Amino acid sequence: MSVSVMAAEKKGSESSPPKFSSADETFMMAAAQGGMVEVKLGEIAAKKATKPDIKEFGAMMVTDHSKANSELQAIASKNGVTLPSKLDAAHQEKVDKISNLSGEQFDKTYVSEMVKDHEKVAGEFEKASKTAQNPELKSFAATTLPVIKNHLKHIKAIASGKTT
Repeated sequence: MSVSVMAAEKKGSESSPPKFSSADETFMMAAAQGGMVEVKLGEIAAKKATKPDIKEFGAMMVTDHSKANSELQAIASKNGVTLPSKLDAAHQEKVDKISNLSGEQFDKTYVSEMVKDHEKVAGEFEKASKTAQNPELKSFAATTLPVIKNHLKHIKAIASGKTT
């Protein structure tokens, strides 16, 4: 047996193949950050929004994204991936900026951010639901996508003034 074959066999027995592709890990990190920011902003909106439908939407963000964050965390932990536990600088800056607003300006900015965020996130979850290499992650993306699409539909209705 040649040295290179023995080395390859030894290396193969020491390390198992990665459980996530780099695209899967990138998606997980983005989903974790996005989920945390939705919860933080939802908490703020539930308290500071002037309109009841925006307060209710904020509360829904806290509930739904906390659940999704827990599911994602379970998948990551089970597979040895550590997700971020706090917001990165860009997401924290967004939270700080929005939390410093009040009244009509808060409502308008929060709603605008939620429309933009959910349009972006819906696309990311749509892609992951089709292309994720890890079956658990693919399933998570596929089952979470309808929730995100519902949020987008709801926040667009609020933005257009078509809510009760």
